[in-house]
Amino acid sequence: MSAKQTVETPSFEVLRESHDAIVVTTLQNVRYLCGFTGSNAVLLIRGAEMTLFTDPRYTIQAAAETAACGAKVQIVRGDLIAALDDALARCKSIGFENRRITYAAVAALQKLLKLGAALFGIEDAIEQKRMVKSAAEIALIRESVLINSKAFERGLKTFKPGMTESRLAAELEYQQRKLGAEKPSFDTIVASAERSALPHAHPTDAKIPANGLLLVDMGSFRRGYASDMTRTVHIGRASAKVRTLYNAVLEAQLAAIAAVKPGVTTGRVDRAARAVLEKYGLEKAFVHSTGHGLGLEIHEPPRIGKREKTRLREGMAITIEPGVYIEGMGGIRIEDTVLVTAKGCEILTPTPKELTVL
Repeated sequence: MSAKQTVETPSFEVLRESHDAIVVTTLQNVRYLCGFTGSNAVLLIRGAEMTLFTDPRYTIQAAAETAACGAKVQIVRGDLIAALDDALARCKSIGFENRRITYAAVAALQKLLKLGAALFGIEDAIEQKRMVKSAAEIALIRESVLINSKAFERGLKTFKPGMTESRLAAELEYQQRKLGAEKPSFDTIVASAERSALPHAHPTDAKIPANGLLLVDMGSFRRGYASDMTRTVHIGRASAKVRTLYNAVLEAQLAAIAAVKPGVTTGRVDRAARAVLEKYGLEKAFVHSTGHGLGLEIHEPPRIGKREKTRLREGMAITIEPGVYIEGMGGIRIEDTVLVTAKGCEILTPTPKELTVL
């Protein structure tokens, strides 16, 4: 992390030293720090000591999952924030996740403050720490990516013209589960024909026609870690215009991937994709950012966008996903999960990117 970034977002280690306590309420951050995967938790950090507060449903699970990190477990019947009262009694400086906590939780914390104590927002310090993945995390992302790609391949084999978008989405998610995914990492997108021009279309009961574009955006969670992939295929013979658009998006995606290396800003990666689409007169048809980080969440820092200044570092897992969307015709997006390496990057997604005609 650069000196400038450290000033803007202090590292989590620095925050642990500068505050008497840090209260963590975001479940993905709780999981990252102590291993607990339950749905109700608050993690209290005081120096090197961590205490997990959760409810009786997780008595056995919490003890097992936190054993490796040595966190203490406190089982609470009732509100978890209120249970911090005694633990915060002598704390004057208390850090909290001001970007992600609910208003109600902040109000509950304020009620616990003793004379002279104050709350301090830690911004996204934990998410900044999560951006660079460990070898174990990278291995899980690889597993997730492979499951996702195999599920796409198997699910697409069930396709027949006239199948509804919802039915195909269900087949894809069924294959994910069969292959070992816990669940999709987001609601699977299946959009056909003109509806493929909707970047975040929800599958409907619309029947997929015998000729036209078919966009599939899907991801899997494997032991908590996400993958993300988009492929656009064509049903029936593709027109010259569709092939030209597809090749432009593919060229843009490859240009962005070529720009990925340690030290490069994510904004520069985004510009690499946009420059290609601008050459084809398609810059206005690209309506979202080029990508995002992923890990314990499907969308997490860094963002690969126009004005982003975050510098890539070895170990970051990101997506590269330019697209063009033309109302009345359809949309084309190509997305891979990519790992930043010491000298460049590795495309983790094995699914071919050439235009597939079904």
